Amino acid sequence: MSGQINAFEMAQKQFDGVAKQLKLDPGVAEVLRWPMREFSFRIPVRLDDGSLRVFQGFRVQHNDARGPNKGGIRFAANETMDTVRALATWMTWKCAVADIPLGGGKGGIIVDPSTLTVNEKEEMCRGWVRAMWKNIGPRNDVPAPDIGTTPQMMGWMMDEYSRLVGQYTPGVFTGKPLGGGGSLGRTEATGYGVIYTVREAMKHLNIDSKNSVAAIQGFGNVSQYAAAGFVEMLGGTVACVSCYDRHEKKAFTYSKKGGIDPRFLLTIVDEYGTIDKAKAQDAGYTVEDGDAWITKEANVLIPAAMEGQVTADTVNKMSKNIKIVAEGANGPCTPEADEYFKKNNIFDIPDFLCNAGGVTTSYFEQVQNDMNFYWSKDEVLGRLDEKMTSAFNGVVERSEKEKVYMRDAAYMVAIDRVVKAMELRGWLTGNA
Repeated sequence: MSGQINAFEMAQKQFDGVAKQLKLDPGVAEVLRWPMREFSFRIPVRLDDGSLRVFQGFRVQHNDARGPNKGGIRFAANETMDTVRALATWMTWKCAVADIPLGGGKGGIIVDPSTLTVNEKEEMCRGWVRAMWKNIGPRNDVPAPDIGTTPQMMGWMMDEYSRLVGQYTPGVFTGKPLGGGGSLGRTEATGYGVIYTVREAMKHLNIDSKNSVAAIQGFGNVSQYAAAGFVEMLGGTVACVSCYDRHEKKAFTYSKKGGIDPRFLLTIVDEYGTIDKAKAQDAGYTVEDGDAWITKEANVLIPAAMEGQVTADTVNKMSKNIKIVAEGANGPCTPEADEYFKKNNIFDIPDFLCNAGGVTTSYFEQVQNDMNFYWSKDEVLGRLDEKMTSAFNGVVERSEKEKVYMRDAAYMVAIDRVVKAMELRGWLTGNA
């Protein structure tokens, strides 16, 4: 499904619509709708069987007016330059709407990491750094994990960078393991951030969270903790989760009468988000086609897998009781889906607001690296809750003031902040 959608074209279309509403200067709009820098490079890796294989790597730096570029590194077989461009662009808006002093970046390698051994993954991580080390760093570009990458991989990458620059530099990568420069609370951050925004949306709409049911797509890091948070923080029920099975090369939806148990599923999932189907069935779970998640009876929909999943084709399969769509993934809902949400009075929490918990806590991690002093988990999550709540309320206020859709309001907040930073730095005066 996502392969049929160009994520960067979607990101540009979203931006163009809001730029017109803001009456943004055409030249300024042209600056913001394209990344400032793009890197494309080859990474030779010696495999365990002795053969040498070359992989395609990317890094895109969209805009660093507000601070160093920030964004994950994705290892995926379907990675493209346009996907990386879109994700870097969304990261600029994400950092701005969360009001953290960072810009937007994203990177990746075209590879299915589940096909690699531990040694091969380490060599690939180090190879990516060797290709990019002169163009990343704590003060210009700070990568982090994304789909297909892990805290351990960030640890290897940080180590390789530190070797190359000749000093221990933990702040160059975030999402690192605990004990290796990582932050408490980072693992849960993106999923919990989704739930903080859902909680605030329910308050705004006067919805009782304890009588709410969520249908969730995905069971990677974001979905895992969004599911747990929906049950444990909000007292709601999760009807289902879906996940891509790397063994069978297809997606499945997992549901159970009375709701799933996220903590149980966490005990039978691998590092790439694949649930052990046999163990789930033994525990009484129903396993269906991967697209079944969107059809489940619920009032909250949380697409938290890949971009381009809620489309003109799939949106009509949603339960008619859906009141909130919380975009845990980047770019999961197409502009056609947005039109459906507007028509049916569905409250959308846009991706770069909803899933900003990860980058916000990555920022906290970098601050702790700089101080060489680390906060408790409660401190980290408390600061995250405060940031996410403030960001949500700011977007709602803009939405009500301008009488615009939530996604447009989030863009307005973010674009205003980035343009202001560009003005303050003199980028738009002709003297920069």
